[in-house]
Amino acid sequence: MKTLVAYYSRKGSNRFLAEKIASALSCDIEAIRPRLNVFILFLMNIHLGNWPLKKKIGEYERIILCGPIWMGRFIPPLRSFIKKYKEMINKLVFVTCCGSTYARKDEKFGHGLVFQEVKNILGDKCILCQAFPVGLVLPDDHKEDPDAFMKTHLNDENFKGEIAGIFDAFLQKLSKSE
Repeated sequence: MKTLVAYYSRKGSNRFLAEKIASALSCDIEAIRPRLNVFILFLMNIHLGNWPLKKKIGEYERIILCGPIWMGRFIPPLRSFIKKYKEMINKLVFVTCCGSTYARKDEKFGHGLVFQEVKNILGDKCILCQAFPVGLVLPDDHKEDPDAFMKTHLNDENFKGEIAGIFDAFLQKLSKSE
């Protein structure tokens, strides 16, 4: 299945995840580049759109959209991407490295609410959503430490154990959805 991984990453964890997915699938990858990349404006829901992609979305059977969730919000660069390309997307998989845990996914700042928003926008075109909580790579005594969470980024050294197992299961789900 011809696949494109499109990603937005501010601090690098979602870029790492996107590159890992693209490498595992041997597929194309492209960064989403906001016209104005200002964190505080995104939090206020102010966004001037994204620069056009170099790749042609309609040429791909599946898009894997990878990007962060901030404080339970579907951030403007990702929302703009979906709204701009909605009619050209055949199948979409949404993936995030985020701060919410699986246990808290349906709370105010959880990833489950964003997953529901993506599904509401795309309907049946959204075939899978997957979270990779950054807390999975933290030692047990730091999992509830907001400072440790903010300083931690996915990389080759910490992408092991539970998060690596979740990644392998995610790749299996992708192969079954082809």
